[in-house]
Amino acid sequence: MGLSLEKVAAAAPGLVGLYESARVSLDKAGLDGTRAAVYLVLDRSGSMRPFYRDGTVQHFAEQVLALCARLDDDGVVPVVFFSTGVDGVAELSLAEHRGRIAELHASYGHLGRTNYHLAMKAVIAHYQRSGAVDPALVVFQTDGGPTARGAAQDMLCLAAELPLYWQFVGFGDPGDQEFAFLRRMDELAVPGRRPIDNAGFFPAGRAPGTVPDGELYDRLLDGFPQWLAAARGAGILPA
Repeated sequence: MGLSLEKVAAAAPGLVGLYESARVSLDKAGLDGTRAAVYLVLDRSGSMRPFYRDGTVQHFAEQVLALCARLDDDGVVPVVFFSTGVDGVAELSLAEHRGRIAELHASYGHLGRTNYHLAMKAVIAHYQRSGAVDPALVVFQTDGGPTARGAAQDMLCLAAELPLYWQFVGFGDPGDQEFAFLRRMDELAVPGRRPIDNAGFFPAGRAPGTVPDGELYDRLLDGFPQWLAAARGAGILPA
């Protein structure tokens, strides 16, 4: 239910390869024809500086944008930048994506600490204000655990009542203890802490930009079909 190949090729010819890779992964996941909004959340904590400088974050954002073009017919990804607080909320579109991440990143000033819950709250507010009825896939990128861990867990559990699926993506050493928290977030008890499992996590490694596009899309979509079914069963989405 996304944009046609012709529209993508006309607006962003450089993304056609990513758009086609996303199609293959969606087909494998049984999601062909699925309509969903796509959000991108980007970490601006101090340790993220090298990933912005070398273009890794820009490339990742373009991969997410191409996935959005497959799932949503507006071809626009709302982007939430966060560190200690929410640094900014912007949009990434087919017509305006080249160099966009570096431009926005530079405009938000100094890098801070890491607070997931404020970024999550910003996504929820944006989704609710938009009046959307389709489910949303939230791609949440970070390179470490949050400062306020209890607040992050509480926000994820509260958000389980909403049609939002949170796919956390870790940049950095997969064995780093910083990611132990994200693994625990992924495993929060159902139904003890939340009505359904509304999150996934995968580590993209120290060089996320080298992850093959097909593999990245497979991992981004891992868990999304199961969540859609569970959300329908729980009445969070229409049956």
